[in-house]
Amino acid sequence: MHGTELKKQSIIKLTKDEFESELSLDQLEINYNIDQAVEDAYNIGREKNIISNNFDILSARNNKKNIDMQIQFNEENLNNKIEEIKGSIPNAMKDNSYCIEESDLIITRGTQGNTIIKDELKNKIIENIKNINNTEENVELPLEESAPGPIDVEKIYNEIHTEAQDAYYTKDPFTLHPHVNGVDFAISIEEAKQIVAEEKEEYIIPLKITIPKITTDKLGDEAFPDLLASFTTNYDGGNVNRSTNLRLASNKINGTVVMPGETFSYNATVGERTIAAGYRDAKIYQNGQVIDGLGGGICQISSTLYNAVVLANLDIVSRRNHGFVTSYLGAGRDATVVYGATDFRFKNSRKYPIKIVASAKNGIARVAIYGMKQEVEYKVDIQSSIVETIPYETTYIDDENLPEGTEEVEQKGQNGCRSVTYKVLYLNGVVVSRNLLSSDKYNAMEKVIRRGVKKPEVVQQPAQQVPTTPNIPSNPPSETETKPNVEEGKESGNEGKDGNTESTDTNQKTN
Repeated sequence: MHGTELKKQSIIKLTKDEFESELSLDQLEINYNIDQAVEDAYNIGREKNIISNNFDILSARNNKKNIDMQIQFNEENLNNKIEEIKGSIPNAMKDNSYCIEESDLIITRGTQGNTIIKDELKNKIIENIKNINNTEENVELPLEESAPGPIDVEKIYNEIHTEAQDAYYTKDPFTLHPHVNGVDFAISIEEAKQIVAEEKEEYIIPLKITIPKITTDKLGDEAFPDLLASFTTNYDGGNVNRSTNLRLASNKINGTVVMPGETFSYNATVGERTIAAGYRDAKIYQNGQVIDGLGGGICQISSTLYNAVVLANLDIVSRRNHGFVTSYLGAGRDATVVYGATDFRFKNSRKYPIKIVASAKNGIARVAIYGMKQEVEYKVDIQSSIVETIPYETTYIDDENLPEGTEEVEQKGQNGCRSVTYKVLYLNGVVVSRNLLSSDKYNAMEKVIRRGVKKPEVVQQPAQQVPTTPNIPSNPPSETETKPNVEEGKESGNEGKDGNTESTDTNQKTN
């Protein structure tokens, strides 16, 4: 009897400062060898002479001896998980890397940073697994600072140098032999070493590429007769920049043939996202915000590919979710990529080669997997569910350019969540297996509101002039009092026919 159910669906959280990643123990396929533990306990005090046996029994009872539980787990899956997160830890070290783009070998120098101490982390995880009473526990990632080694030009040359070979296939049994491009340096190895001797971030070494007459994608339907799976996602075709990035990425993976047992790398196939390669700025997630970034949107192609690959019943080697739930896929269905740090990789675990057919046009991204059906074919279903909702928070920013009392939403809020995703296999309509694909956490995206604090300007109004009303006696003066002498009347020049002055006229106008 094996204790496969003892810690089923329990989770270990791998943490370091603000970084957190979850490791589901289901992914490790753990077995506890209970039978052996019971046998070891039973044999205490039974394997020696009577004196030694009694001593062993008393010692075990008094010292409360624990029987060491033997466990078995999938070490390859654990190694894949460590590889998956190593590029996402705080201040992660980046290894030297290279890729071939058309007729150039592009070598990128790595950078110093943190790396995971693998053996120490494995021991911590194993100790956690042995404690069967734990249902969830944090394990702090052991990190050390290290620098990438020197760029080894000869090693790279030996890895990429090949002779051109035509593609072909044989029948009974069916075997496909893919074409091989001839690859060689267009310069000498010594010249290449001189190029990388400079202190630069990126180096370009020219290559001589020889294309064979018959390439794998030209073998036709006989080599890849069956549609194994396909998947589509939608995008805004009116967004020219993002649409361009999706088209470039899909063209890169289109026609790729993956042989049985071979591992496909999205980053290696698509290459670095650069202006020279035609990529444009489009929306990306960064530090909890949506900003413009070069190559924005290509994660939609990797995510579409991820779903097609799972539905084709191929093995996932490395996949990581976005920090936030995407607009084009629900939780648990995406696969983010960052060149030089986070890759999406899968292994062709089928008997025959597979071919990727990808496109992005008219607002639809589509990836199809072609190959040859096996003797037993399973129907695959992907089932995702949200197990926890993480509400978003609202942040207010005072803005002196907005009038007081007004608000503008700079970024819409979005709830985060935790999700679990399962791959379910059916045969003749009956479920034959249900395995955990991933356990993911998506952060909440804060809502950002700009709040106006600009005071209204006070406009100084000019003082209003009030018309002056002349003082007029209430009783008209007597004739003797008002009659001026002739000289005064001539001097003033204001006398009317009836002897009244202009002040009386003014008084009449105001009335």
